[in-house]
Amino acid sequence: MRRIDFQKRQFGLPRFIEKEDGSATIISLYFTLIFVVVGGLAIDFNKVMAERTQLQVAADSVAHAALYSRENMTEAEAISKSMEVADVFLPYDSYGSALTARDVEFGVWDGDTNTFFPSAGSRSAVRVTSQMTSDRQNPSYNLLLRIVGQDTWDLTRTSVYTTYLPPCFTEGFVAEDVVDIQSNNAFGKGFCVHSNTYVSLNSNNFFEPGSIVQMPNLDDLDMPSSGLETNDGLSAALRQGEYRLRVLNKMESMIDGMKLAEAESLPEDFVNPPIDSLFNSRVTPADFNNYSVTEVFCGGSNKLTFDGGTYSNLVITTGCDIKFNAGVILENVRLATTSTDKRSFNAPSGLQIGRNDNCAEGGGSVLMTMGGFEVAADLQAYGSQILAQGDVSFAANANGIEGISIVAGGRIDGTSNMDMGFCEGDGQTEIVQANYFRMVD
Repeated sequence: MRRIDFQKRQFGLPRFIEKEDGSATIISLYFTLIFVVVGGLAIDFNKVMAERTQLQVAADSVAHAALYSRENMTEAEAISKSMEVADVFLPYDSYGSALTARDVEFGVWDGDTNTFFPSAGSRSAVRVTSQMTSDRQNPSYNLLLRIVGQDTWDLTRTSVYTTYLPPCFTEGFVAEDVVDIQSNNAFGKGFCVHSNTYVSLNSNNFFEPGSIVQMPNLDDLDMPSSGLETNDGLSAALRQGEYRLRVLNKMESMIDGMKLAEAESLPEDFVNPPIDSLFNSRVTPADFNNYSVTEVFCGGSNKLTFDGGTYSNLVITTGCDIKFNAGVILENVRLATTSTDKRSFNAPSGLQIGRNDNCAEGGGSVLMTMGGFEVAADLQAYGSQILAQGDVSFAANANGIEGISIVAGGRIDGTSNMDMGFCEGDGQTEIVQANYFRMVD
């Protein structure tokens, strides 16, 4: 029979207990768990940030689309249009009901308090919210963190867009091509000279503090070598920037609306005006009915002459080239021609646009042409606007500009000895504007 050595067995047990072989397995389990948590944080954090960014991009794009569409659409139509954008950025198969029509709210933005107030029917601001939440049954699902009990994240992003009107389009010269100003001109505080190409100046112009001279690249400013010294205030007035001339893009539809007496294309004080037609190549104030909308046909000559006199409270459209004889005054007149001739509006001298009323409200006029505008001498403008798809060339009366907006799809050429008075927006209530859009929240 084999003899068992109990003493050796007793000595063997403590040694086994004291052995540390295999402890690395337990430690590795801890490290594995740590790596899973850290890796899960990295992987799931990146996933969450990517989805959060996508929600924000979608909200921004939908908000812009909604407000842009609202300019010419009903609220329901604008929301429907914006949902087409939402479907592109947040397809339902991937994001569920992350952004629906209920998440688009039109309202008003208070810039003083940075607060959005919902207001049905508004065209001035919009708020859009995109969400991936448990309530919508589309939360952001974790890939690894669910191992430690964190299954999902709720994500919400908001975007607010509002409309605004750049001050250069209220009072100033804005051109797609060059703005060329000669010598001895004065520009009041707030007056803007802007070109999407460059501005050209001669000497001895005066820019009051607060006036603006703007172009995309200030290195392109064209002036004499001593221009900063001989143009007082120019250095402080210089700005860099570029605009899309949206107001010119809406001109054709605006003229069509004028012909049909659509309210949004008429001055505010025209309510259900009569629509008249006139067949003549020469007109006087007596040919028009007060507060009427009149389309003038000038026959085969395609020339229409306005004789001297005061034309008041009229909306006039034509396809003719228009010549203004000396002494024409346009007060509360909206006049448009579809002629594309480079001199579709022209006057040898003595044209007054708007009522000379010290920047008082009302009395201003708007001239719109699909061609060009040219006044050889003595242009006077008071709280009024000239819109031209082509070039604008004029020589102003020395003290005859007090509130003017000129927007040209071509170039603007002004001569010397002009005093560009600034009305701080007063008296410019009837000029045609196109909204611009910016994100505010």
